[in-house]
Amino acid sequence: MKRIFLFLATNLAIVLVLSLTMRLLGVEPYLNENGLNLGALLIFAAVMGFGGSLISLAMSKWMAKKSVGAEVITDPRTPEELWLVQTVARQAQAAGIKMPEVAIWDSPEVNAFATGMNKNAALVAVSTGLLRGMTKAEAEAVMAHEISHVANGDMVTLALIQGVVNTFVMFFSRVIGHLVDKIVFKTERGQGPAFYVTMIVAELVLGVLASIIVMWFSRQREFRADAGGATLAGRQNMIAALERLMQAHTPPLPEKMAAFGISGGGGGGLKRLFMTHPPLEERIAALRQATG
Repeated sequence: MKRIFLFLATNLAIVLVLSLTMRLLGVEPYLNENGLNLGALLIFAAVMGFGGSLISLAMSKWMAKKSVGAEVITDPRTPEELWLVQTVARQAQAAGIKMPEVAIWDSPEVNAFATGMNKNAALVAVSTGLLRGMTKAEAEAVMAHEISHVANGDMVTLALIQGVVNTFVMFFSRVIGHLVDKIVFKTERGQGPAFYVTMIVAELVLGVLASIIVMWFSRQREFRADAGGATLAGRQNMIAALERLMQAHTPPLPEKMAAFGISGGGGGGLKRLFMTHPPLEERIAALRQATG
């Protein structure tokens, strides 16, 4: 589950830095100098919101490598590495994308991820635990799943969705802060402390609610990537790989990288709204249903 939590954490940090920079430069207070200018505020929120998501997208490969210590294979040193590179190359060609970087990270967990700013400059990484714990057919299906994420442009779409979400969170949190400050606390000139307190609280609450939208998209893209993996590596191999993941009881990926991985976690009730991946049982059922 690595990809999205890392992306969201980076996005949040960048948005906060951009917002603080604009405040120090006197741009944000200007929006309220003569009453709340909704048009200017929306433009400001869009610049900040999309700026954060696009910068974090540009950093996604570097952050992913650093977070797990993945090493890019530049010159295969073992038959296993050669097979991995050749398999990714074959699948990338079949999917109509340029050859991604291929990397391995040392871990007993059974997982893999793909990321990158665009489909022709991507990274596909697998754990040593996956290569040791799966058959070649199952491992090939996992890589096909990740290649499908790349070919589908999931990270770019995620960045655009996150940019929209960021924009509306920043816009409405400042509108709410302004209304509370002026109507409830009767601040007549400038912005009082109530504006900043209310804005921060509103950003946190709206940010949590908005993340439900991002998580929903993340779950839907897993079904599409499973279908793509089935096309590239065979439906039964894709089903077998997901069944193997159900049997594997290895530690999960670091939470900040949770949505990058193939397996994800389980949950129900409210927790399901914040899941990056559908339960493996549902993904397997969807693949089996597609055979009918």
